[in-house]
Amino acid sequence: MGFFGFLILGLIAGAIAKAILPGRQGGGWLVTLLLGVVGAILGGWIGGLIFGGNTLGSFFEIRTWVTAIVGSLIVLLIWGALAKRRA
Repeated sequence: MGFFGFLILGLIAGAIAKAILPGRQGGGWLVTLLLGVVGAILGGWIGGLIFGGNTLGSFFEIRTWVTAIVGSLIVLLIWGALAKRRA
């Protein structure tokens, strides 16, 4: 998967993660993009540790999307916990 494909994957995965979790998460499309990209990296790393292989495949593989969305959900939960802690 190329660089721009990874950015598009991150943007969509971050938006799906924000839609899944209840509550109001701040940030626009740039924060959603960063959330999704970091989530995809984190999800791929955790999936590699658990399953012992590369869990990020091509752009249209379901395992790529599941890994990116689960990683984005984890990052969003951590982001929400840190934001509540500061407030």
